[in-house]
Parts: sequence; structure tokens; C-alpha cells
Amino acid sequence: MHAITVPVPGELVWGEVPDPVPAPGEVLIDVVASAVNRADLLQVAGHYPPPPGAPDIPGLECSGFADGEPVCALLSGGGYAERVAVPAEHVLPVPRGLTLEQAAALPEAACTVYSNLTMVAGLRAGETILIHGGGSGIGTFAIQYARALGARVITTARPAKHAALMELGADVCLDYTSEDFSKVGADVVLDIIGASYLDRNLSALATGGRLVVIGLQGGRRAELDLARLLAKRALVAGTTLRSRPVEEKTRIILGVRDTVWPLLADGTIRPVIYQTFPMAQAAAAHALVASNQHVGKVTLRAA
Repeated sequence: MHAITVPVPGELVWGEVPDPVPAPGEVLIDVVASAVNRADLLQVAGHYPPPPGAPDIPGLECSGFADGEPVCALLSGGGYAERVAVPAEHVLPVPRGLTLEQAAALPEAACTVYSNLTMVAGLRAGETILIHGGGSGIGTFAIQYARALGARVITTARPAKHAALMELGADVCLDYTSEDFSKVGADVVLDIIGASYLDRNLSALATGGRLVVIGLQGGRRAELDLARLLAKRALVAGTTLRSRPVEEKTRIILGVRDTVWPLLADGTIRPVIYQTFPMAQAAAAHALVASNQHVGKVTLRAA
């Protein structure tokens, strides 16, 4: 088969590699499309190696055919390829009414958002959520999911993206380069930035608020004022998805299938795809994501 390999950090090469061999309990997917995630950029740069046992090929989600049926799947790696082996429990049906290309943009965002907003933060109707990076693949999905839960949605993004995010359901869009988000009084903050936002995120929390950190674009080390945390009776949590055991991912995927997939089937949530590239042009797709000009997901077409 053909796949993207990384012979040296920063270099993406489309070439022939051995076909994957499914292990017991795995299925083989003939890949139609994949999608680009920030973790892929980090891996290609040499900063985020795949977990033990995962393929060296980038790609954390895909869509395609398994035994002739249209499916999509959450992966630990290997999505930038014509075929991938994946635990059967991590395979999802394509939501009704969506194309395979649209479905490729769903598993990573849906599992990340559901696991953090519902399983960790317990976001409820009537609460306020602050979502950083609203124009990202995670952000565009989180805005729609939070809105579907009945939450009030505040998001940060560049001004050029505000109209699109309001259309997705954001109530308030803030320009993170010039506007202060630290006084919004959020019950939940979903943060992809990390260290450089920690102090302001704590200020932004309402009493009893929950801060969930899922990214470190702004660094990994910061000072936390525990007195303020105690005074607000707040929770600070940090999560990752890729390195979780198969059983934990399976629980998340089952929740996504039961809770999120119906919202996709009825149109309450829709995948947001900014641009699609041939998989052989993954380097150009990575450059677009690195530029932060996109809204939603950038996908790769294998077939």
C-alpha cells in the first residue's frame, strides 16, 4: 500500500510500505479519507512519538470500508495510509446522511469533546462554557456540542473567524489578541493553550467551575495560585486521548455513538471541513493547519 512516512523530522513522504496485518480483535479498513490534527504536526516535527504498539504513520482518524461497510474510526496512528488495522471496538458507523469524507473529520473531535465536556467537566444545560481556539477542529465541534447540551457558549478566535463561529452556535466571540476573557464567569473552560492561559483561565472560572486542559500550545509549565482555586471550589483537569488504553477509548466511543452520533444524524451537529488535499500532499495540509487560517478540519483524500 501507499502511506505517508516521516524519514526525518519535518519531512512527509508518500510511498510504498508493507500492508498492515490485523492483530486478533482488529479489523482492516480500506481508507478513503483521513484528517489532520495538531498531534500529527507534533509527531512529524519529532515532538510527539506514537504510543507503544501504534504505527509510525501519522493519522489519528479515518473513514473508509471494513468488510464492505462504510465506517470511520479513532486511531492511535496509521490514518495517512491506504489501509489501517484498528481494534474493532474503535470503529463507528458513518452517521446517516454524511459522506465518507465528512466522517473522516469526526472521530478525534467527537471523542475529545464528548470525553472532556461530558465525562470530565459534566457540562449541563444553562451553564456557560468558554472554548479556546473556537476555529479549530476541536473548537468547531465543541461549540456545536455545547450548544446542543443547552449551554451558553463563549469562544476565543481571530476576528476573521467570528461570523462562522456564531453561525455554528457561539453566543459570544472574543478576539484573544485584544479582548480580555478572564472575567466571563464560565462554569467550564476547554483549553488548548496551556501554561500561558492558566492564570486567566482560573480568573475566568465561576465558583464551582471546571477547567479542562487538552493542549499545550502556550507551554507546559505555569504557577497555580491554590488559594484562588480553593476559594472558587474549582477543578483543574488535564487529559489526553491518544495514549489511553483500548478499554478506556472503547468506553468513550460507546458514549459518542449513543450520545453524539444521533446529533450528527439529525443535523444538530455538522462536520466543518475547510479544505481537502490528496493524501500525497499531506505536507501542504500540515502547512495550512500550522498557519491557523482554517476554520474546522483539514482532510486528506486517499481514494
